[in-house]
Amino acid sequence: QQSGRKYNLFLKRRLRIDKRHQSKDSIFFRDGVRRIDFVLSYVDDLNKEWEKKLERRKEFESNLQKAGLELETEDKKESEDGKIFFVKIHAPWEVLITYAEVLNIKVPIRENDIPPMVENPLDCVLFPLRLPEKVMHPEPDYFTAPFSKDKQELYLINDESTFFSPSMRNRIVNYILTRCPYGTEEGKKKFGIKRLLNNGTYTAAYPLHDCQYWKKASDPNCDSERYTLYMEWARFLRFYKEQPLVLIRKYYGEKIGIYFAWLGFYTEMLFLAAVVGLICFLYGLFTMDENMSSKEICDPAIGGEIIMCPLCDRDCEYWRLNTTCESSQYSHLFDNVATLFFAIFMGIWVTLFLEFWKRRQARLKYEWDLVDFEEEQQQLQLRPEYEAKCTQKKKNPVTQEMEPYLPLTSQAVRFCISGATVLFWVSLIIASMIAVIVYRLAVYAAFASLMENTQTLQPISGVLTPQLATSVTASCLNFVIIMILNFFYERIAIWITDMEIPRTHMEYENRLTMKMFLFQFVNYYSSCFYVAFFKGKFVGYPGAYTYMFNRWRNEECDPAGCLIELTTQLTIVMAGKQIWGNIQEAIVPWICNWWGRRKARNNPENLYSRWEQDHDLQTFGALGLFYEYLEMVIQFGFITLFVASFPLAPLLALMNNILEIRVDSWKLTTQYRRPVAAKAHSIGVWQEILNGMAILSVVTNAFIVAFTSDMIPRLVYYYAYSENEDSPMSGYINNSLSVFLISDFPVRNEPKENPENFVICRYRDYRYPPDHEKKYLHTMQFWHILAAKLAFIIIMEHVVFIVKFFVAWMIPDVPADVKAKIKREKYLTQKILHEYELEKLKERLCQGDKRATEKEFIATEGRMELSRAM
Repeated sequence: QQSGRKYNLFLKRRLRIDKRHQSKDSIFFRDGVRRIDFVLSYVDDLNKEWEKKLERRKEFESNLQKAGLELETEDKKESEDGKIFFVKIHAPWEVLITYAEVLNIKVPIRENDIPPMVENPLDCVLFPLRLPEKVMHPEPDYFTAPFSKDKQELYLINDESTFFSPSMRNRIVNYILTRCPYGTEEGKKKFGIKRLLNNGTYTAAYPLHDCQYWKKASDPNCDSERYTLYMEWARFLRFYKEQPLVLIRKYYGEKIGIYFAWLGFYTEMLFLAAVVGLICFLYGLFTMDENMSSKEICDPAIGGEIIMCPLCDRDCEYWRLNTTCESSQYSHLFDNVATLFFAIFMGIWVTLFLEFWKRRQARLKYEWDLVDFEEEQQQLQLRPEYEAKCTQKKKNPVTQEMEPYLPLTSQAVRFCISGATVLFWVSLIIASMIAVIVYRLAVYAAFASLMENTQTLQPISGVLTPQLATSVTASCLNFVIIMILNFFYERIAIWITDMEIPRTHMEYENRLTMKMFLFQFVNYYSSCFYVAFFKGKFVGYPGAYTYMFNRWRNEECDPAGCLIELTTQLTIVMAGKQIWGNIQEAIVPWICNWWGRRKARNNPENLYSRWEQDHDLQTFGALGLFYEYLEMVIQFGFITLFVASFPLAPLLALMNNILEIRVDSWKLTTQYRRPVAAKAHSIGVWQEILNGMAILSVVTNAFIVAFTSDMIPRLVYYYAYSENEDSPMSGYINNSLSVFLISDFPVRNEPKENPENFVICRYRDYRYPPDHEKKYLHTMQFWHILAAKLAFIIIMEHVVFIVKFFVAWMIPDVPADVKAKIKREKYLTQKILHEYELEKLKERLCQGDKRATEKEFIATEGRMELSRAM
């Protein structure tokens, strides 16, 4: 019986469609002429607030019609599930031209007559990477001017229905929707679609995609830009192709366009860093067998005869240095002369990246008509939440109108609570990092005894040392803690930013950005900072070790250095974050959409309308791009702050970003509703964050080379302490290990067993031997090395900073040809406007009012002459 009812319902709907003779995939009203610019949806649920919601909807839709918009409602019987109403909105020509003037939208006035740039000689080589010209430049290049209703003859209006692009149309409609009132409640005037979505009056508000992504629209009036974007941009098989930025901007708006332009440019620049990093890594690989330090460690006659002091109290045994043979060889992959070169290179690369991006951004600002763009009123307008929660009002000194404000005392209290919350969460991260350090200290002894006594681990004991096992497990544990804290803090950051009640949308985004970045910075980088700058630096020496909380002995570095552990930490956290991020971005939306569409797929396509298909997609929220930028900026930190320890980091980032561009484009094109087009002329506050990280990276890499790698001690030995002219680095390992008399061990530190009755053991430090009058004090070589490290940091920082600032000064922020085009466009715009005004004045002269118009005519001609002279 139930299946019979479903079949009857299906037949009714089918008949209804056949009567209309219109595809349900259409993006037009029933008349097939008026384009659907926006869709609102709601469920007519009969709960206690049903009447209130109904009243709000009536008032809101009535006011939309008063504003000039045209509405068409699809009854719930027409919908796939029989529950959802859809209100389709169309903006007629008069509304579009009115608000185009309000929003200062630039439109074409004349085709660009500046000859294109000289062809690049590499174009023939880069041809396989190019997209077809019709995809890259779907429209001719025009000179543009802000739209004015009174001067419509000036503009190249060939067809009113296509003059404003769909992204412009949905931006205009969204502007109206966010300001349209819907009544008065509790003595306050209520307005805006956002509030109606929050209180459940409407369930969704979105512009439509122009077609299905896997096939072109059947309607010849539809451009099928979504299909083109999917075929040429969003498929992974197109990973080697350039991005159609003009089409992205046209379809999604400038804000999303500028993100993909930045991501693409960042990926292009990473290619150079990845190649140089790979060369440095290959240098380490090919010179591995020539490394004297690892040769001495692996030599049974040298490393095999050196007895090292136990790495933990009581339970650990004495061990021979050659047991770390393999790890010392692998350490040379990253700790070699090329490390220094790469650290300096990356300091300069960061500057080149930021400076060339400024030039790229300036070119985009011109090409996308953003030269005179100030943050649009929508960004600067008061947030509805601010107006709702601020009951007190004061006069705005600029507009002389009364507007709500938040008292200073309330602001201070909210900022104190916000600051305390952020401080608490940052402290929680530091506490979790200390917990991981305690884990490292506590389990090291367990790993040491396990590997000593378990025969099954003997074949890999050379590679999997207790230090490496501890480092790998601690890094994995740290990554899990990072992701858990990140999950909770994202929600906390949004909550405390909401609590602060920022005045404008821009303030809200900037405050949230700084909170999230501060937290993510501490969360992701704290463990790397610990391994790079603290581990092995405060160990003490046998008989006088330093302890954490007077219980756990501080960790020591491997005899070959701590750099390999920093590399391990960096690889696990960076690669783990990137893999998890891509899974979260691609698979989660796909599963959600698959679950939402599982019923609709069983119905014929012509019963599943375009607005219903888009309704079932995920929402690309206001913070959608925020998370994309945050992910990339954190990655930027990994490849700049700690790159001296891992030259392959840019290569990992490059491979991730090639995938990231396609994942982001795929989910935006196929898994999300079409976002409302928004303008942006730059990447905003992220530019300042990148500049700050670029400066910090010079300092951190200088400290890594000086204090974490073994380069400076080796150089000091080579030039000052080597006694073998034929092989200057021979004897370095013996020189870098101090001697300790086992009988000097206190009971707390002494191993339980000494079966071979060793008399002395060695440890990594520069201290006098037990028979010296300065027993166990630092030798002069220690102070020479410390002085060399500090001198190296100062010299490297100054050299890199001088080169950075010189490069930044040498490269102009705006290319010369862009400056010329901007001037040409301004001149032409003024000339066309003046000529237009002259024509109008001549008409008025012919009609009468001679005296006033003659003076006006002379003034206008004078202004034109002055413009020509300028």
